[in-house]
Amino acid sequence: MRRLCTICARGGSTGVVNKNIRLLHGLPLIAHSIRQAQQSGLFDHIAVSSDSSDILAAAKAYGVRYLVERPAPMATNEAPKLPAIRHCALEAERMTGIEFDTVVDLDATAPLRTSGDIAGAVALLEQSGAPNVITGTPSRRSPYFNMVELTARGTAVLAKPPSSPIARRQDAPATYDLNAAVYVWQRDWLVTCTELFNERTRLFVMAEDRATDIDTEADFAYVDYLLARKKEHL
Repeated sequence: MRRLCTICARGGSTGVVNKNIRLLHGLPLIAHSIRQAQQSGLFDHIAVSSDSSDILAAAKAYGVRYLVERPAPMATNEAPKLPAIRHCALEAERMTGIEFDTVVDLDATAPLRTSGDIAGAVALLEQSGAPNVITGTPSRRSPYFNMVELTARGTAVLAKPPSSPIARRQDAPATYDLNAAVYVWQRDWLVTCTELFNERTRLFVMAEDRATDIDTEADFAYVDYLLARKKEHL
């Protein structure tokens, strides 16, 4: 299997300014994902996509050879990520002259994932024959039990009413929070798909303590604390 890892990181983050190159536990945030990809030993090549020259320079400093300039329309706050990943993968194929079999995208804002999580998600795709794999963790809130929506009249109702009343959250059907840590695609599916989900999408379940997605200053501080605590216990 020929595998490509993509890491797509915008320069215009709003929740945490310049978060993708901000130092986290001594490394630029994006460097954590780069090192995980390198240490996994899974990939023929790694490509980083960004609209920021500073992010691309940081990626180069940590050993990434294939640097992809993301088009401005794909780098706005409103732009979906799927077209940016596809653009990065196709540009990497043009640069390397290789058509890959598997494409794995690592979100730069999920530095707590492990190489084992990456390997597990890749194995699930390649062994199951699924077109794509996403990652998630067991939900703390259940749409069957304690997640509500407001009706047009302003009344609160369960987001997903069960067929019969549920007395405890533990008795509700299992649901999962997507964490954006790892996305895996069969290359041909990535090139042609228009949506993340399809009838054959598979889920790789990760531990909650490895699944924080950095979106706010509080998230950044929490992840920094967890990394420091992990180092203390090594």
